[in-house]
Amino acid sequence: MLEVRDLVAGYGGVPILRGVSLEVGAREVVAVLGANGVGKTTLNKALSGLVRPMSGEIRFEGRRIDGASAASIVAAGLIHVPEGRKIFPNLSVRENLELGSYRRAKPNRAANLDRVFATFPRLKERERQFAGTLSGGEQQMLAIGRGLMGEPRLVILDEPSLGLSPLLVEELFTLIRRIAADGPAVMLVEQNVVQSLELAGRAYVIENGHVVMEGPAERLKGDAALEKAYLGL
Repeated sequence: MLEVRDLVAGYGGVPILRGVSLEVGAREVVAVLGANGVGKTTLNKALSGLVRPMSGEIRFEGRRIDGASAASIVAAGLIHVPEGRKIFPNLSVRENLELGSYRRAKPNRAANLDRVFATFPRLKERERQFAGTLSGGEQQMLAIGRGLMGEPRLVILDEPSLGLSPLLVEELFTLIRRIAADGPAVMLVEQNVVQSLELAGRAYVIENGHVVMEGPAERLKGDAALEKAYLGL
């Protein structure tokens, strides 16, 4: 579904990613792991059209999208739920969700809204509440729900557990597992190694703009080199 080959990307002519290659298959959950500053967010921005690659290829369902606009990438079904939630605090929960279908799946808005409320019952309870008054965990649910409103073929979840309590992290990963079971492929970009590897089928570890480890999640869980690569020690 997603094929990235030798991707080089960065800012102001300075590369952050230095030849990253990875794949995500249909209905697959793939984790992309790494500490802060290794290039995970740059990767997400390049995949979603917010950063133009310097070189390399990105293909989504067989079609090259490197250099395509963010709007056309969303319309194709690759939807990025960004780090930091990026909700609209002065709009209601419902209004935030409805904006998720602005570029894609607008005819199915009502059905998708029901589906999101079924997945995240707390959002239904707070449907008319201003999004900025939600707790951190509820805002993260809203951000993911907004992404699901566009009927993604592949959804990129960028640090969904960031800033949440351990109990909320556990709940969130359970919900992500349920979302993946319902159909879209998931690329989970995280610092939370243990729970990400419990959820994903395969994983990539990025360090200093390079993929330094990859393989089945079950194998990586038992790899003594993972801590070294992940922590950069």
